Amino acid sequence: MRSSAARGLPMASSLPKALPMTLRMYRRLATGLVPLAPALIKRRLKQGKEDPARVGERRGLSRDVRPHGPLVWIHGASVGEVLAAAALIERLRDLNLRILLTSGTVTSAAVVAKRFPPDVIHQYVPYDSPRFVARFLDHWKPSLALFIESDLWPNLILAGAARRVPMVLINGRMSPRSFPRWRRMHGTISALLSRFDICLAQSKIDAERFSALGGRDVVTTGNLKLDVPAPPADPAKLDRLMAMTRGRPIIVAASTHPGEDEMLVAAHRGLVGIFPQLLTVIVPRHPDRGSSIAGMIAASGLKPALRSREELPTAATDVYVADTMGELGLFYRISPVVFMGGSLIHHGGQNPIEAIKLGAAIVHGPHVFNFADVYAALDQSGGARQADSQEALVKQLGLLLAEPTVRDKMQRAGAGVVAELGGALDRTMTALEPYLMQLRIEMGAANA
Repeated sequence: MRSSAARGLPMASSLPKALPMTLRMYRRLATGLVPLAPALIKRRLKQGKEDPARVGERRGLSRDVRPHGPLVWIHGASVGEVLAAAALIERLRDLNLRILLTSGTVTSAAVVAKRFPPDVIHQYVPYDSPRFVARFLDHWKPSLALFIESDLWPNLILAGAARRVPMVLINGRMSPRSFPRWRRMHGTISALLSRFDICLAQSKIDAERFSALGGRDVVTTGNLKLDVPAPPADPAKLDRLMAMTRGRPIIVAASTHPGEDEMLVAAHRGLVGIFPQLLTVIVPRHPDRGSSIAGMIAASGLKPALRSREELPTAATDVYVADTMGELGLFYRISPVVFMGGSLIHHGGQNPIEAIKLGAAIVHGPHVFNFADVYAALDQSGGARQADSQEALVKQLGLLLAEPTVRDKMQRAGAGVVAELGGALDRTMTALEPYLMQLRIEMGAANA
């Protein structure tokens, strides 16, 4: 593959070569810890955090063959980042580009297998040791690297830049918690961000933070998560679920985290006196918590059902625990009222866009800094409602269950906000056009 200079694109070699002491120490430490990799993998296997059939990928080894021609490498940390790239991947596939998608979690790998076309190659990102990273890059030889949001592994970035791989940070986000920490380590983060040819930020605030931390050519393109398609649902499963729940008022609590499930069960108990047939569906962010959530529900005196055990909600079910992967599309379609998890605790909130695209009225807690701009616009327009306490949670959910006109107005307002804030995909593709044009030229030359 030709260098960035030969392409007329920004050159990584124009960057300062000296690394700050923190990164030099990190590289030495990462190299020295290589002998401990088997023990780390063994521990993570016991915790269910690794796929036993694919642990070699963590050491930069792969059974898959690199496809011929230009290869676009996209990296995201986990499920949210991978799904944010879905529409972008479709655009790139329309250009006949092959895609290598890396992530770091078993759950994200399962989502890729279920939601993405089979020609999208998924690999676990290698552990951030120079040796493992070198193996990975030697094997895949990416033509373009797109890093999603803020999963910045130093050795991966430095090695990519050293090999003159054009690298772009897309959908960049810098949280209010991370920004002050990185400012105290300005030399370290600057040495990483300056390796990117261009940084595409979600918002003006994110862009200002990336620029202040040393990012080059920072552009505000918007949030790709606003352009994600609505999640799919298996028609047969949807019909069965709707038949089992028909006539019941339903609340879906999506992507919940520890500490929230108990509050939602308490809210159910507070609402069931007014809505005797109420069904609450809890979809935990991490499905492996399903059994413990069901145990907590049973201990509270309510009757749970667990989807991972292939149970369906019956008339006697109070709380349905949907502890499976990739089925949120089912549950958004059976309930017009959705509580978005990660917001009653200091996690930062989960993405409300998919639920809104499927007609939900959104309730959330006070901690939504992961999607601050989106929730601010939703709250201001009336497309979402905030609940700051247990009492407020019961009040807001009860209002939406009791007042269809209020619920419908919220749904319309939310859909309007999503439509107005969209467009990040087109702006991202425009920013990537110089790189994609070069890849098309290379494809044409190879096929001539």
